[in-house]
Amino acid sequence: MNTGAFVCSCAGTCDIDLEAAREGIDDVDVAASSRLLCGDGLEGMEHVVEEHELDQLIVTCPEASAQERIREAAIERGLHPDAVEFVDQRESAGWVHGESEATAKTARLVNAANAGLENESVGRSLTYEAGERVAVVGDPETAAGLAEGADVTLIADGRDFADTEYDLEDVRIERGRVVEVEGSFGEFELRVRSRVTDDCISCMECVREAPDGKATRHPVDLDPDVDDESLPELCPTDAIELEGAERTLEADQVVYPEATDSSRGGRLGFYTAPITPAKVSAIERQLGGVTKPEFLDLEMDVCAAGASSQAGCNECVEACPHGAVERARIDEVEFREELCQNCGACTSSCPTGATQLREPSNERIAREVETLLVPDEVERSWLPGRSGSGIDDAVVAFVCSERAEDALREYGRLAAAGRADVEYPPILPVRVNCTDTVGEAHAMHALAAGADGVAIVGCGGSCLHSGPDPKAELVERLERATTDLGLGNRVEFFAPDPDEPEAFVDSLTAFVDGLESTPVPAGEHEAEGGIDDPGRENPAFDSHGWTLESVRAILAHVEPERRVIRGLKDFGVVDVSDACTLTPTCSNLCPTDALRRTETGLEFNHERCVNCELCEEGCMEDAIAVDQGLDLSLLPENRDEEDPAWSTVFEGSMLECRSCGKEFTSERSAERIKGEVGDLVSGMAPHAEGSIFDYCSECRSKLLYDRSGE
Repeated sequence: MNTGAFVCSCAGTCDIDLEAAREGIDDVDVAASSRLLCGDGLEGMEHVVEEHELDQLIVTCPEASAQERIREAAIERGLHPDAVEFVDQRESAGWVHGESEATAKTARLVNAANAGLENESVGRSLTYEAGERVAVVGDPETAAGLAEGADVTLIADGRDFADTEYDLEDVRIERGRVVEVEGSFGEFELRVRSRVTDDCISCMECVREAPDGKATRHPVDLDPDVDDESLPELCPTDAIELEGAERTLEADQVVYPEATDSSRGGRLGFYTAPITPAKVSAIERQLGGVTKPEFLDLEMDVCAAGASSQAGCNECVEACPHGAVERARIDEVEFREELCQNCGACTSSCPTGATQLREPSNERIAREVETLLVPDEVERSWLPGRSGSGIDDAVVAFVCSERAEDALREYGRLAAAGRADVEYPPILPVRVNCTDTVGEAHAMHALAAGADGVAIVGCGGSCLHSGPDPKAELVERLERATTDLGLGNRVEFFAPDPDEPEAFVDSLTAFVDGLESTPVPAGEHEAEGGIDDPGRENPAFDSHGWTLESVRAILAHVEPERRVIRGLKDFGVVDVSDACTLTPTCSNLCPTDALRRTETGLEFNHERCVNCELCEEGCMEDAIAVDQGLDLSLLPENRDEEDPAWSTVFEGSMLECRSCGKEFTSERSAERIKGEVGDLVSGMAPHAEGSIFDYCSECRSKLLYDRSGE
């Protein structure tokens, strides 16, 4: 693939040195620049495309109309419409940073975009069938608009449609107020409560006698505040239930303008206010079913959810805010991909890599981070590194592609319009679907690649996915881990408000100013995303393996303050008490093969343990406890043993059958059973040599059957 990069200064309105930015772009076939690429520069761009036979373009241009002109010019030169990648050099660089910082950042953004394209996933789609039933709550306008193509039910929700101006002839109208909406696309259930049942014949007797404003005519219903016990006596069909009657209505999609974002939970086919033409079009497109991108790569063979009716890891179920992951059985989780909203919550919480985002994949994110952090080459004095006036503090910012990204764009526009003094440190943005995409592995990798700090920039309290302060727990854990590693606090969460740029500028500036230069050099670490362990078959860039790789890269440059690094949830340390009887339960249950039974006891591989606690849950003797943390002393590079990856956690011997010689239980287990029931079976096999507990079950059965000794 021939790739060309084009840098524009938006008619000189971006404070960028075009020549310097062009020279800072690496690993492309050609880099060019223009003062106004979408205008006078188009002809030159077309010439470069033809001359270098380019089939991939990376263009610094954030304006939609200008992007369209550039894309059309590329199509005319034979390129695919998707072969043009756009980078925002304006709102996120030239309008909020000084020239040197904006120039350096622009070059790095182009380089990161190029690295990301090299790791872009091939798209896949999923198709889900559904019906054409749409439930609309309290909104006659939307109900009337959808009635032509859909089977629409309008739930009154306490409103009176007797004098409505909308044509509801083809709309089924249901009385009652919505109590709860359960289910998912194609299978929604709305629980509705009313004071009047379906036996009502709309005779208006109750409406006439009810207090003003407390009864509706169409459909007939009574306000929940009405407590006149004489009203039921008026009804000729006994349709009035003052205590309230509930029923369930089914629908494939739901329009509920007054529902909260939290109650919607990001569910596909559930729409809240404002009900825009775009949302109505989406509803109509989804009648009968939907085809959507396949967001996840699933490798359930490495899932640590459980085994043999024992529940293990539950991280993805607890993390998913959309109900797309459920525990189908006690020892298995199931993904409902039609409900997936591509937020990445399950993928960042999964320790084994059983679920990973397809786009952006962890590998793509890793390559973008590494590229952003590559220091400027020494000979390029025009673009100084940390010791000069360019990007002095390298802070990787994982930016949510929804409201957070919109807020940063608004800051740039406010600054360019002269309506706000917005200038903040040149953080290096990595676009993610949602801050839920970001886990401990992403942050630790950025620090291993040489970042001075990590900013997680999300929606905050109004986040459609995570809810209030979504990353507080993650930041707290990471601060504990980075402190234990000797790096100090280097991670923070920010929720930019479009209307309050000063608050964001102040908080981000304080964070960056408080950072000391990292001892980890930038540009030297390229992640492979795993552990060098042939016996571990987890996919690359799983949280556990990727995090451990990053920690090892960091340890080469720091002096950790503790032996056990706290805060990293995907690592566990096993402790085994004397109650252990060496039954194979724990080693059989362990999904990562981190436990193994030997001739002399039980051994533990800390590199493999993902802290799922399945061994602890399944141990019949309650002999195992698992504590969270990464114990550096248990890593093979810190152990002088013949097999350094394994450490003995319990010593004990297996008992061989006195008759056939087969190992069948532990000596400790045999002694325990002998002590509990030995007196009860004494003398049952008088011809046996020693105790019958010295024999395996098969040989013991023979002894008990042939008591004569023959």
